[in-house]
Amino acid sequence: MTALPAAAQNKQPPPKKTRLLFLLDASGSMLANWETSTRWQVAKTMLARMADSLNTYSNLEIGLRVYGHQSPVNVKNCKDSKLEVAFAPKNAAAIKKKLQLITPKGNTPLTYSLGQAANDFPEDPNGRNVVIIITDGLESCGGDPCAVSLALQKKRVFLKPFIIGLGDDPGYAQQFGCMGQYYNASDIRTFQQVLDNVVSIALKKTTVSVELTDEAGRAVETNVNMTFLNNVTGQPEYNFVHYQASEGKPDQIEIDALLSYDLQVNTLPSVQVRNLDIKPGRHNVIKVKAPQGYLYLRQDAPTAYGSMTAIVRQKGNPAILHTQRFPSQHKYLAGTYEVEVLTLPRIRQTVTIRQGQATPITFAPPGSLNITQDLQGYGSLYLLHKDGTQEWLWNLPEGSSKISLPLQPGRYRVVYRLKTARASKFTDVKDFSINSNLTTTIKLFN
Repeated sequence: MTALPAAAQNKQPPPKKTRLLFLLDASGSMLANWETSTRWQVAKTMLARMADSLNTYSNLEIGLRVYGHQSPVNVKNCKDSKLEVAFAPKNAAAIKKKLQLITPKGNTPLTYSLGQAANDFPEDPNGRNVVIIITDGLESCGGDPCAVSLALQKKRVFLKPFIIGLGDDPGYAQQFGCMGQYYNASDIRTFQQVLDNVVSIALKKTTVSVELTDEAGRAVETNVNMTFLNNVTGQPEYNFVHYQASEGKPDQIEIDALLSYDLQVNTLPSVQVRNLDIKPGRHNVIKVKAPQGYLYLRQDAPTAYGSMTAIVRQKGNPAILHTQRFPSQHKYLAGTYEVEVLTLPRIRQTVTIRQGQATPITFAPPGSLNITQDLQGYGSLYLLHKDGTQEWLWNLPEGSSKISLPLQPGRYRVVYRLKTARASKFTDVKDFSINSNLTTTIKLFN
């Protein structure tokens, strides 16, 4: 296979086109006085100014949907919502012109408008859809804006919405907080700051570095797969193999700050960090404690077992964490594990894995149990313990007693009855020993 050139190996995906939809409240309450003006006049002026500033961005399209402006409030039109300016690059002039023609008058069909906004974004697998809601009132048509917002986020129609509440209503935080990122603009100055901040968050570059630390907090671990999971949809947004430069600093990764993430570091077992606190528009450092050591399954020579496997579990947890072949060395989080080697009988050990160290496990070379007789019957093999108890290991094949079976060194017992025998008293019991690299041959009924 021909190696890829360095330029191809480091090729970055094309930048996503951002589509930013302003969802603007034009219900009758927007005509209320606000300081020296009205809420509508302030929103209209600032939105026009914002549209002008967005004209300078490349790879950006903006649109305008308005609700509550087509029917008077007494009509109770709960479908009063319209895409007034469709998405297009550098369309500030169209948005400013449309804003001058709108007069607030109706109620607040926020849930319906949010659902309709889903149809405003074109199908674009490389698109990044953002909704900024500017409103001075709660849902007035009985809808559930939180449920609609969550459903559309899960369908990946748009990212988590921004909601800017004008005024100081205590009900805003409760209703709007579950829809997305809520901001309270209780005065005009705050509204301008919030609007500027929201647009900056939507458009500015955000990076993270993940420091994988040992128990002492030193960033020493690397070369681990890690996944940034969308904690709304549960889907993976980014998969990376962690990289750390020789001077001990992890590299910077660019992510979309408009999503909410859980981080899964895919060690054995995995480490999860819920609800990452990502500061948009800046560099973020995420520290994850993930000290690792090695489990070294040592096999000095081929054996009669053939390919050998061990089952690894976390101590106290019955679930299988991993299966590991002999001979091999594999990384695990530092901690205590129960290892079951699939010899006959099985070997069970509790081991402690320490950061940066290898913990070895091996097994004695097996001997062999040889039965040359070709009998039909029913029998079992037991391990004899030093305290005189016996432990069932294996059933002999009913079709033929002729076997050559690798076993660990130790004391054993065979209990066998011929198929033709008509009473339990005709059961044969034989004890024997197995030694490494030696064959023990036994005869039944002798």
